[in-house]
Amino acid sequence: MSEPVAGRPAVVLLSGGLDSATCLAIAKREGYALHAISFRYGQRHGYELECARRLSGQMGVASHRVVDINLAQFGGSALTDGDIAVPKSDSVESLPSGIPVTYVPARNTVFLSLALALAETLDARDLFVGVNALDYSGYPDCRPEFIEAFERLANLATRIGVEQPGAIRVHAPLLHWSKAQIIARGLELGVDYSLTNSCYDPLEGGAACGRCDACLLRRRGFEQNGLEDPSTP
Repeated sequence: MSEPVAGRPAVVLLSGGLDSATCLAIAKREGYALHAISFRYGQRHGYELECARRLSGQMGVASHRVVDINLAQFGGSALTDGDIAVPKSDSVESLPSGIPVTYVPARNTVFLSLALALAETLDARDLFVGVNALDYSGYPDCRPEFIEAFERLANLATRIGVEQPGAIRVHAPLLHWSKAQIIARGLELGVDYSLTNSCYDPLEGGAACGRCDACLLRRRGFEQNGLEDPSTP
């Protein structure tokens, strides 16, 4: 019989975007005490962090930390290097194949490692991450194989994992859902998507550009639910 989760601490990665907001709402519905963690990692804008702050307040998290790291010192991504342009397209169908330049090298590995460190200090055994391997841009660290591998690592590399083998779980509830399914579930759970920002290259003031990969996939998800994306200018 599985251990009850009511009030048990869980660490939730919260970017301020659509997926992480939905993931936070799912963890809340399941009864966990929520400890959100966001990252100021050298990304080209900080609007998403303000969204994460507002989402944390709305959902009543137990704590919300914004951790400073600097992946921009390595570059290699349009999200951390101002010399690399964020690709723009006119439709989801015209998005290029392959791993795009918006992929930030090792980002989810770094994020989950720091979330795992926080989890150990909280005696938390559950990590939640809103990665998605269906309607996504093709990032290698959003695939099921990555989540499974990191969970194995977490149970090998921590005190909890050594003392209680298999105790740590990495939850990725959105992994096999389309954007339309994610949005539908979030709306059922009361997520206010006007508080979220998914855009890779927002306009001044934080409005979505409407043409990057994230904007196009998000807009299609809302359209498939018969709705307009509240972030669209």
